[in-house]
Amino acid sequence: MNAAPIIIVGAGHAGGRAALTLREQGYNGPLMLIGDEPHAPYERPPLSKGLLQGTAELGGFSLSAPLALQALGIEHLAGHAVQALDCDARQVRLADGRQLSYSGLLLATGGRARRLPGITPGWSNVLYLRTHDEALLLRTTLRPGARLVVVGGGFIGLEVAASARALGCTVTLLEAGPRLAGRVLPTEVSESLLALHREQGVDVRLDVQIEAFEGASQVEAVRLQDGSVIPCDGVVVGIGMQPNTDLARQAGLDVGEGIRVDACLRTGAPGVYAAGDVCEFRLQPEGPFQRQETWRNAEAQGRHVALNLLGAGQPFRDVPGFWSDQYHSSLQTIGQLGATVAARRSLAEGGFVLFYLDAQQRLQGACGWGPGNSVAKDIKLCERLILAGQSLDAAALGDAGVSLKQLLRN
Repeated sequence: MNAAPIIIVGAGHAGGRAALTLREQGYNGPLMLIGDEPHAPYERPPLSKGLLQGTAELGGFSLSAPLALQALGIEHLAGHAVQALDCDARQVRLADGRQLSYSGLLLATGGRARRLPGITPGWSNVLYLRTHDEALLLRTTLRPGARLVVVGGGFIGLEVAASARALGCTVTLLEAGPRLAGRVLPTEVSESLLALHREQGVDVRLDVQIEAFEGASQVEAVRLQDGSVIPCDGVVVGIGMQPNTDLARQAGLDVGEGIRVDACLRTGAPGVYAAGDVCEFRLQPEGPFQRQETWRNAEAQGRHVALNLLGAGQPFRDVPGFWSDQYHSSLQTIGQLGATVAARRSLAEGGFVLFYLDAQQRLQGACGWGPGNSVAKDIKLCERLILAGQSLDAAALGDAGVSLKQLLRN
């Protein structure tokens, strides 16, 4: 009897990286990668940047070409949905009725773009951005002179706005909250983002509520509760991601905002793991559950869970991190952000780094903002300081004349 394969449900970044890592680590047993998109696994950050602007295509940010997956003996079921999971029988059922047994299972089901209520079905110019095909559809709308309304002042909305301006669109960005990316960024960075987008010609409106979308077969204008009306040729909705937890929930797994796992990324069912955007985990044993919708997390958890599927039994303790490139500027974070305790300013062209310390004066996180890649070196050194776990002097951290590398040596 042939051995049951390791099955990976979700052929995005985390799932694809896990499959490739299993082969890199010498696993030569049957391996199946199931995804509902028609494409091989790919990275998502270029969707809102290079792909929208026409400077990148799918092959440039795919993790592996289809023929390469085939050569590795990875059976990729593209365009297939998993309909049900039976953890007791160790089987998954596909939408076409096939029942597949597994020896180990990874749920890397990712998520989907949150839908905005009040949208009439059939309006073809209301667009979302989560997948490659959605990005291609949006790209056809971003022509010079097009009037675009972006709903949502988080990272997807901001990056789409930046790309649209680069392509010559007129852009109005609507944010319901008092500042941009307010759930995840400190006020100073939100203010820097606001100033940058307005400098680049984006009409950013904060603290606004949408009253209605006007039009027949398409949205022709957005009416706000304050009575103002914004004519438009297209609307892009960027109000977050909805984790794909239905499969896990129906199978009786522990689900919060995502699929909950232990320190080794294991769910409560034998041989079943979760990773990537859908995975809800603790970085510390008694810490809160969290999800991370980042390139870094998908890459790190995809690699890590592959090792644990092979029996490593290692806890996941990767330092979280994130970046976003917009126009000529870059935002980079590392670790856990909290209350700012020190700020290093007077960096290149107004750049700065904010530092976050715990009660023992150990660095827990840092957030940098500046032109180009100017803060990358400092953020990398901050990661090393976090891992070192040493007590630091807040005044020295805030002094641009004191080398972070020197603090690390000390």
